[in-house]
Amino acid sequence: MLPWKRVLRPLAALLLSAAALAALAAPTAAAHASDAPTSGWNDYTCKPSATHPRPVVLVHGTLGNSVDNWLGLAPYLEHRGYCVYSLDYGQLPGVPLFYALGPIDKSAQQLSVFVDKVLDATGAAKADLVGHSQGGMMPRYYLKFLGGADKVNALVGIAPSNHGTTLSGLTNLLPYFPGAEDLLNATTPALAQQVIGSDFLNRLNEGGDTVPGVRYTVLATQYDEVVTPYRSQFLSGSGVRNVVLQDLCPLDLSEHVFVGLTDRIAFHEVANALDPAHATPTTCASVFS
Repeated sequence: MLPWKRVLRPLAALLLSAAALAALAAPTAAAHASDAPTSGWNDYTCKPSATHPRPVVLVHGTLGNSVDNWLGLAPYLEHRGYCVYSLDYGQLPGVPLFYALGPIDKSAQQLSVFVDKVLDATGAAKADLVGHSQGGMMPRYYLKFLGGADKVNALVGIAPSNHGTTLSGLTNLLPYFPGAEDLLNATTPALAQQVIGSDFLNRLNEGGDTVPGVRYTVLATQYDEVVTPYRSQFLSGSGVRNVVLQDLCPLDLSEHVFVGLTDRIAFHEVANALDPAHATPTTCASVFS
């Protein structure tokens, strides 16, 4: 890498981070109570408005949970008038705080129950789903095999593990350690199921990536070091929009974790995907919006 690029990348990251913090601290017109319906994060009294008629269910990633994964995005959407909900899923016995480690098909069943709960509380006919990492891929099982397509309008995946990962090449080493794959399957099934070529992913993607009637958006960062190669996140099929965030803002340096936690470039694209009729161009300036 050229020396000037070594200087510009950290500088760009610093500027974007500072802008994001300033934007988080500054009140926006959408945040004023007079402009938004009664709403809240996991507030089951929230009623969707005519502007945003569907509740948004946030689905965390591997080792995440319903709070920490969404400290940035949940308020971002709430302040824009959405009814926002998040769940914990995939907990292993005896493992507190860290979720999404259990079998992914079982996690999808938990998502199904949660979506029904949200729809019953809000009176909405359908929900929109936004997931990070495993949380962007797991709902596809719900949509494809558990009847979720009748209850979901859109799925937005932020760095989703749709076709698995090599984990920057580390999974290629598993065959060289006898018993490692069996151990991974036995102790943390969701990790094993997200390795490229797993039986779970082969079944999930067999016959096509999408189901009719659902809009799909994938937001990927080229600096992803967890779901690799990053283009494995993309979906094919009708109703799909695949986005590389650096195509919208070359200064966006977010990697796998921070693209879901703090990246307001990604957040702006999430808002566009949830309300495409009122979408606005996403640029580097979107950190201020």
